[in-house]
Amino acid sequence: MNEEIRAKEVRLVKEDGEQLGVVDIQTALNAAAEENLDLVEIVADAKPPVCKIMDYKRYLYDQKQKAKEAKKNQKQTQVKEIKLRPGTEEADYQVKLRKIVEFLENKDKVKVSIRFRGREMAHQEIGLKQLERIIEDTTEVASVEQAPKLEGRQIGMLLGPAKKK
Repeated sequence: MNEEIRAKEVRLVKEDGEQLGVVDIQTALNAAAEENLDLVEIVADAKPPVCKIMDYKRYLYDQKQKAKEAKKNQKQTQVKEIKLRPGTEEADYQVKLRKIVEFLENKDKVKVSIRFRGREMAHQEIGLKQLERIIEDTTEVASVEQAPKLEGRQIGMLLGPAKKK
């Protein structure tokens, strides 16, 4: 920016985009001073470097606003967790299933886990059947990202939103 530019010649561009051609650095600095603006090096690795006459503080402000807007429009994917038990009854299962579908439609991932207590560990196939039923019931809106897997006293799987064709 301004006196910090070390090139002898620069390609000068006015604030409105009009090109003034290749000029020596002193002429470019004088042109920027006449308009009460800054001379900013835009493309440093070009031969000769490209410099633009602009209000540098306004330029920084605009860059911050663009970054802020891009961040605001960004959607973070979250992992929601639904916990079940091997003895979960039909009505409760339907409520959990509706929540799973709702999360998947909002483009969130869902971790479904079934926790076993005591003697339930001897009947892990009941939990696996429940997870397979969830996979069948959500085939239109979900894809299995991690298959059902036993982790200690619980079986867990990860569902992601289905890819649109």
